[in-house]
Amino acid sequence: MMTIKYLLTLAAVQAVSAHFGLVFPAWRADTLAEENEDRYSQWTFPCAGVDYNKKNVTDWPLEGGALKLDLHHPWTYVFVNLGLGENSTNFNVSLTPQFLNATNPGVLCIDELKLPSDVEVSDGDLASIQVVTVGDSGSALYNCADIRFKKNAKGPSNCTSEVDYVAIKEQTDESDDKNSSSGNSSDSGSQGDSNDDNAAGVLGVNKVALTSAVGLAAAFMLGFGL
Repeated sequence: MMTIKYLLTLAAVQAVSAHFGLVFPAWRADTLAEENEDRYSQWTFPCAGVDYNKKNVTDWPLEGGALKLDLHHPWTYVFVNLGLGENSTNFNVSLTPQFLNATNPGVLCIDELKLPSDVEVSDGDLASIQVVTVGDSGSALYNCADIRFKKNAKGPSNCTSEVDYVAIKEQTDESDDKNSSSGNSSDSGSQGDSNDDNAAGVLGVNKVALTSAVGLAAAFMLGFGL
């Protein structure tokens, strides 16, 4: 009997560890909380099954703001999309055109995700942020936060990352591989040592794997669920 209880507990712990937390902006609901297990699922597109709540809106700077995540995978691809308007379901603005590859579990905090130059917002405008992660399981996970653009909005009091992350670029010219001593295919946000457990190596990344990942990025930017 104890063995069954132990296995059930272990399975529950592993299920939680395969998910992620959205710390800032405040997520629509704590989709990791035990009491929400039957209500929400991070596998549910587009926002883990959590409805919009106008009472849970975070002020965000006009030019773009901070993002703080709690990641649980050995490595994670991170995509961040924006839907303009109140209770938007069309997350067609990418805030990570060069999507992020975070290495190791822990807190990932980015001081500013800039709005694209062709996106104009005014003080008081409402929008929703969709965060999509893909880890070693290969499945997409979703969480959303609702924001209000404000001129004097501030980010989290502590925006320190515990994980390394890089912004992934697609290599389209094979000569780039030959001319680059390090196979520069990424810009580092917090550069650390790469190893076999990292997502495709991040530096000198396999081109076939990278192209597939870029295809994923395009799908997420267009709002498709996997």
